[in-house]
Amino acid sequence: MPNSKPLLHTAFYKFSPLENVDEMIDQIRGLTENLQGSILLAPEGINGMVAGDIEAIDAFETGLQAIPAFVGITFKRSECKTVPFKKMKIRRKPEIVPLGIEGVDVTAGMGINVSPAEWRELIDQDDVVLLDNRNSFEYRLGRFRNAIDPGVANFRDFPEYVKAHVAEWKSEGKRVAMYCTGGIRCEKTSAWMREFDVPVYQLEGGILNYFLQMPDAEKDWDGECFVFDNRIALDTHMQETDTTLEDVYEGEPDGEWRLHRARRLQGDDT
Repeated sequence: MPNSKPLLHTAFYKFSPLENVDEMIDQIRGLTENLQGSILLAPEGINGMVAGDIEAIDAFETGLQAIPAFVGITFKRSECKTVPFKKMKIRRKPEIVPLGIEGVDVTAGMGINVSPAEWRELIDQDDVVLLDNRNSFEYRLGRFRNAIDPGVANFRDFPEYVKAHVAEWKSEGKRVAMYCTGGIRCEKTSAWMREFDVPVYQLEGGILNYFLQMPDAEKDWDGECFVFDNRIALDTHMQETDTTLEDVYEGEPDGEWRLHRARRLQGDDT
């Protein structure tokens, strides 16, 4: 990746049935020249983050949108001071985001997408339970005001929190509003939660889209947003902060393991 040009980071995902994942991987690989990042493909769709100069990012986004399975895919761009990735990795996975429950089909239906402007009004309502659908270390670094931390160490643990509380929410006539970094975890969770017959809303495009669309996002947000690359965290204006890995993981039950893993990925990204 050339260091002489400004770097851009773009994040994207789309739930879209893929009949031949291996062929799609080959096709995507042809779009990633001069880029670094991480892209996951699975029978349920694509999830990825890549970085490069603006010409490379423009070409990649145009090429990905031209693939029929990914028409309409959205991208969330941000600037980089730190090089986010060391290599380009494209991998096949069973799921693009593992909820830990088999058979969840997001394309069959999910919760109600709420735009950033509508979200601001929604989370002020008394009958809304506001859930942070991320790990506890992410919540600790930054969160929407009045959001609940389900206290999970892994996304796969989130369904257990929901199952333990959904009867209470229903008996109290509550609606559930969820948010996550880019939106993908909430889409998967809300698709599963349809079986509980409780109204579920999700922030369209996640926290990053809220920061992009709401210039005064700090009115509703405390702290920073953890991102899964070497930049570590962004503020509400999508600018890289001075937060370190130690700041993120200090005091976490599995913090030492996470810190070791993050340092390894920063240095090698294998």
